Amino acid sequence: MLDLMIRSLRLEAPGILGLELEAADGAPLPAFEAGAHLDLHLPGGLVRQYSLCNAPGETHRYRLAVLLDPASRGGSRAVHEQLRVGQRLTTSAPRNLFALASEGARSLLFAGGIGITPILAMAQALASRDEDFELHYCMRSRKLAAFVDWLEASPFADRVRLHADDGPAPLDAPALLRDAGNAHLYVCGPNGFMEHVLGCARTAGWDESRLHREYFVAPAQPAGEDRAFEVRLARSGLTLQVPAGRSVAQVLDEAGVCVPLSCEQGICGTCLTGVLDGEPEHRDSFLTDAERARNDQFTPCCSRARSACLVLDL
Repeated sequence: MLDLMIRSLRLEAPGILGLELEAADGAPLPAFEAGAHLDLHLPGGLVRQYSLCNAPGETHRYRLAVLLDPASRGGSRAVHEQLRVGQRLTTSAPRNLFALASEGARSLLFAGGIGITPILAMAQALASRDEDFELHYCMRSRKLAAFVDWLEASPFADRVRLHADDGPAPLDAPALLRDAGNAHLYVCGPNGFMEHVLGCARTAGWDESRLHREYFVAPAQPAGEDRAFEVRLARSGLTLQVPAGRSVAQVLDEAGVCVPLSCEQGICGTCLTGVLDGEPEHRDSFLTDAERARNDQFTPCCSRARSACLVLDL
């Protein structure tokens, strides 16, 4: 865990608050790679993930930008209403679930709204390595978007394309993704935007291994019946009942079994837990289809069981 201090707060755009963090003791910060995020521990015991948007390689600061979500579960509201310059915060070290796949291949970066945050770090990393990339930034309106002026003044401004709903250059994803070649696609933003871009890539024949995405909110899952089941903890032999309407993580917590949590939506993998027997009902957006098919791990924050019992590696 890191002990950080808020060095500055800045309104990057309406409803988007930028934070600059530094080590409370002034020491260099752990290095990070493009696409990484911090688990930010907020007042009230909330833990939320926010992408780092400054240049990888910087160790004197971390930069974040947080959109005030009207449907906030408390995290973005706490950032906007309760944080102050000079305040100390606890965070995780940087973790990366959205890393650049390989050096040398062409990269197409697609950002929708606040999804620009990890994409911004990727663009800076790729530019510093003089790699071939193009950044497409989609927004409702230029005046509502963060970092537009910075991007237009950046050393890689010629590789940036802005697409505003109220502007002259709407996004034409099918045309941009028609020729896959050996490129990799990285997309982050609202779920509908991401599914549109990814769907266009799949239609154009892109291989799934070259499609990379990061969700801020878990995609809608098909409605399923919440049935009761039990979990047995292999190390202690403890058996617990998981009723309908309660998550495995909640039941474990009430029994005094500590499982780390962060997003509580199945998008971050923080709570990933081994399964020794039984068949999970996967409801996460973190595991790949191949990983789900092995049925040897699941996310207890949201996933359930198809079998009557799951034996967990706890």
